[in-house]
Amino acid sequence: MPKLSIHRLPMAHPGDLSVLAALIATGELRAGDIRAVIGKTEGNGGLNDFTRGYFTQSLMLLLARETGEDAASLAARLPCVLSGGTEGALSPHYLVFAVDRAQGGARGLALGTAFSPPTPAAAIGRNAQISQVAQAVREAMAQAGITRAEDVVLVQVKAPCAQAPGPEARSPDPRVLMALSRAAAAFGVGLALGDILDAAEHDLLRDLNRFSNRASISSGIEVTANEVVVFGHAEGWAPGLTAGVAPMADLLDLGGVVAAFRASGLDAAPSVPARQRDRVLGVIAKGEPERNGAIRGARHTMLGDTDLDAQRHLRGALGAIVASVAGTGQVFVSGGAEHQGPPGGGLVCVFARA
Repeated sequence: MPKLSIHRLPMAHPGDLSVLAALIATGELRAGDIRAVIGKTEGNGGLNDFTRGYFTQSLMLLLARETGEDAASLAARLPCVLSGGTEGALSPHYLVFAVDRAQGGARGLALGTAFSPPTPAAAIGRNAQISQVAQAVREAMAQAGITRAEDVVLVQVKAPCAQAPGPEARSPDPRVLMALSRAAAAFGVGLALGDILDAAEHDLLRDLNRFSNRASISSGIEVTANEVVVFGHAEGWAPGLTAGVAPMADLLDLGGVVAAFRASGLDAAPSVPARQRDRVLGVIAKGEPERNGAIRGARHTMLGDTDLDAQRHLRGALGAIVASVAGTGQVFVSGGAEHQGPPGGGLVCVFARA
């Protein structure tokens, strides 16, 4: 009879885990109960963003000290999904998801995790990766006790990439391979949930009208396998937490952002009232620059800027919109939303206290 808890914690730098260490020291959070971490670091979000690996290493060393378990074995079973880039109003932070199996209830928000086998560069963006992710999603659902695909709210995946892909890789460009990895993982999620049918590698990054509104994917060189976290509703989990998800039609879709907050039980109109802001436990958003070069008929320059990567433009713009509704810059906003919502749009998921 498990109970899920969510802790949103700040970081002073990418290796700062002092707030988590204090929660463990006071007994408010047991290190052995931690099941997954999702966070934003202040790097550039690109291939050479080593803030993600730095945070992961620091986290595993802390948990190894507190639990007595080897850091390598912890890293092999605890998803640590990090997205670099806190442009504009975004604030570095991380969400700690813990499960207390001594408590429970009739039906509540559930969490399950799974890892795929290691995915070499030659398999990234191919049918093998799609199948691996789909199987990992099913395993995470089973672990959580989620028996129906329609009960899944969100699937968060950290997918691998390769800094030096090699001749067998689907693309010699690591940045393209990173996009293919996100796309393949999104197809895997969609296939497992029934949001995407007959997923095949030749459709990746091509047929963008095939997507899942419940897939949030990040990719990086700091992982070697697909790390999967599934959130949904299941019997036997304690009530008290809610999660709402909604698609965004485009980068300016304030209504889509507000819909996600309202789906989690908050009275956003459009911002969450001050009296309810402490109920917001975490926000995850994915966005994508419109590939036709315009938003609602007005030309944008995100894809043609040779000084600043398009994803950095995206995170700064979307981050301001989402943060203004949430009332805090501690929101997870990530670019690269291929097949993760409508083309040129994305999705927003809000975790809150009921």
